[in-house]
Amino acid sequence: MTIPLPVRIQAAVVRGAYALPEGVRRAIAGAPVVRDGQTLALDAQLILKLQRLSKSHLVLPGGVGPSRAAMEYARFLVGGPTIGSVAVREVGIPSEHGELAATLYTPAGLGDRAGLLVFFHGGGWVIGSRASHDHVARFLAKRAGVRVLSVEYRLAPEHVFPTAADDALAAFDFAHAKAGDLGADPERIAVGGDSAGGNLAAVVAQRAVRRGGAAPVFQLLLYPATDASTRRPSRGLFADGFLLTSDDMDWFADHYAPEPVDRTDPRLSPLLAEDLGGLPPAYVGTAGFDPLRDEGEAYAAALRAAGVAVELSRQPDLIHGYAHYLGIGHRFREATAEAAGALRKALG
Repeated sequence: MTIPLPVRIQAAVVRGAYALPEGVRRAIAGAPVVRDGQTLALDAQLILKLQRLSKSHLVLPGGVGPSRAAMEYARFLVGGPTIGSVAVREVGIPSEHGELAATLYTPAGLGDRAGLLVFFHGGGWVIGSRASHDHVARFLAKRAGVRVLSVEYRLAPEHVFPTAADDALAAFDFAHAKAGDLGADPERIAVGGDSAGGNLAAVVAQRAVRRGGAAPVFQLLLYPATDASTRRPSRGLFADGFLLTSDDMDWFADHYAPEPVDRTDPRLSPLLAEDLGGLPPAYVGTAGFDPLRDEGEAYAAALRAAGVAVELSRQPDLIHGYAHYLGIGHRFREATAEAAGALRKALG
């Protein structure tokens, strides 16, 4: 991808801002932000300030096209240099409606029959891609010592609910059936994703277990969307000003699950499934300053109540999407490294 000059200039500005002394960064970011008993990390507060100055938003006034383009370029601003020592190859996943594209990431020195993470990118089921999350997939592969199959599931509004959920399940089934070709151990395949991707991973785990047969052995759920039917307190507390807004959430849901979709359907709201027993162990990462925080933590609690082994880790000083900001500051990388450590432990 050719990076436009304005994007390169913005990237240089962001790198320069994070290279400044802490006192200067604090002066730019402003007074510490405290809400719900939590203090926002300076790393997070500074990027939010820079985004406000540049009028950057997840959902842009021009709609789907500009919003998708902005997310594609965002990784060049905040993702950091390309992580090396990770080989990539393109993979085609056959599905009922045509081939899905995917990228297989293999860290250097990894032998055959290794653990594999089937990864679904975030973006509200409307924006985002393998390319926008290339740095996340590389980071998880290298830090966890596993292969990562990053899936290009179909997006709304061109393909509405439950298309993405069906594509995600097809991707897992392919990974299990073709584990040998992917260099993976079929008994060590996990599913994971961030935000809407975390939603899809949770849905895949549920559907695979309920039907019987092949199922994931672990779920890596980063700030997942788990209940589209109601609004919990965190959605009001962090409705605006912390990257993902309440209005953004409405926009994403209306594109992916427009009326008359039943938003209590567990394929959209996995928290509302009647039975969560028997699901694979999960790592659930949430962010303190995230409108999705409470539903992610409610899902972790529901899994635990059903007897599922769960590690819930709230990053109290961070914002939604923290795994996307690997190239700036240290808190984002630190939080994502913890998730990678959980994946390494689960598939090691």
